[in-house]
This record gives sequence, C-alpha cells and structure tokens, in this order.
Amino acid sequence: MESYIGKIREISERLLSDGTVECVVGFRKGTVALTNEPCMITKAEDAKDLVWDANCRLNLANYLTGRKEKIAVIAKGCDSRNIVNHIIENKISREQLVIIGVPCKGMADKNNPESLQDNCATCTHRNPVIYDELCADLVEEQTDVDKYEDVRAVEAMGTQEKWAFFEELLSGCTRCYACKNACPLCYCPTCFVDESRPQWVGKGTDPIDIRTYHFLRAYHCAGRCTDCGACEAACPQNIKVRQFTKKLEKDCNELYGWEAGLTVDQRPPLDSFKLDDPEKFIM
Repeated sequence: MESYIGKIREISERLLSDGTVECVVGFRKGTVALTNEPCMITKAEDAKDLVWDANCRLNLANYLTGRKEKIAVIAKGCDSRNIVNHIIENKISREQLVIIGVPCKGMADKNNPESLQDNCATCTHRNPVIYDELCADLVEEQTDVDKYEDVRAVEAMGTQEKWAFFEELLSGCTRCYACKNACPLCYCPTCFVDESRPQWVGKGTDPIDIRTYHFLRAYHCAGRCTDCGACEAACPQNIKVRQFTKKLEKDCNELYGWEAGLTVDQRPPLDSFKLDDPEKFIM
C-alpha cells in the first residue's frame, strides 16, 4: 500500500492548491514505531507529509464530526462506511466532502506487524463504498471468510462459561475510554459516562461499572458499527472489545439483513420505524 502515497499526496496538493477544499484529513508518521497518527493539513506544501501504509489503523471519519468547512478525507473501506453513517446522522453533509478513496488490503496488527488485524482478516468491504477520487485500482473483495466464527463460539457457551469469558475479557480494563475516543460513532456532546444527573455509571474501576460501560456503549453502536477495529487498535490493554459490537452486528445482519454504512439512502434498523413493524413483543 506504500505505492498509494504518491497519488494521495498529488490529489491532496491539488485540492488545496486550487481551493477545492480548506483542509485534508489524513495520516502522517507517528512518534511511536509502527504507528501513524491522524493529521489535518491546510497548506498544499504540507501534502508531502502525508503517508499511507499498513499502520494507518484509526478511523479518520472520527475527525469529521460537526465540521463546517469544505474538507477532503482519505478513506479506506471502513472509513467510507462511517462517513456514510455521518452523512445519514447529519454530522456532516456530502457536499462538504471530497473523499479520497483508498482500496485497502488490511492493517497490520499493532502487536504483530506480520499479521493483519482481526477485523481486517475477515473484512468483506475493503474498497471504499463512497468516494470522489481513487488513489489506486480497486482490490478484490474477500468472499470466503467467516466473520462471526468467534461470536458463535461465545453463543454456544453455557451461562457460567459466558460469565467467566466476559469477566476475563474485561479484567484489564482501566476505563481510560481510549475505545470510546477512537470510535467514530461516539460523538454525543455528553457521553452517558459523564452524566451526573442522573449518574448512569460510577467513575471508578468497579467491575460492575466497567461492565455497564462496555455493554451500554456496544448497544449504542448497534446497527451502526462497521467493525473498523479502531477501538481495539486504540486500547492500551489489548482488550478485544469487538466481542460486544460484533455480536450486535451479527444480530442486525440476521434479523434485518443489515450491514452498516453501505448506502446513504437507508437508515439503520434501530433508527427507523415502519407502521407494519412487528409488535408482538409489546404487552
């Protein structure tokens, strides 16, 4: 994917030089090895700092929320799907954006650069679903992957085994909120964890509060999550928090035939209402 860099820089420099956009959101080399950091450039001459490789893990859609200017954004498949979410949820307008599409071959695992991130290994939307310019030819999509093998393994567990599984899963959580801050879906002006009237969850690291935080955050993402992996990439404790969101992604797919962020013409199933929706569950 390093071959993409020249085209990304060329497009970004052009868009800034001719005034098509006021800024470009992309990646530059980070200060930590094997990690690139999101950046925003506003001068054409700074396009030379933009990079692209298998260490561009974070989701750049996270930096579009509520922006008012004309902006270009470099977007791989999952980024583009979250941009669709942002457009649907009125966090930014399509007219404000120039989307520089990046056909993606997967991001490297932050702990093992020789392997792909778990979400990338089973990704079936590597190409951007929405874009204005492409920095390379589209790549072949994966069709022979089982996205939910790990979820079914947990579903098959007994009650006590599931409890032990999630206790172990969350045992290292310090409630640093890195997963929430990296997630392009978590843009509420005041998060439920910061509410004090009422206080939904305690401020410490009590196990009950940790569980409450993760479960409520996952449900807030239901029908909206694109499994971009930004939450796990940001977690300093290497917690597999996608175990929560992937279960809900699987349920939305099976119950509603829904995958998030594929079209701007349809709202997520938990964000819409039809007069003929089944209501047998209402007493």
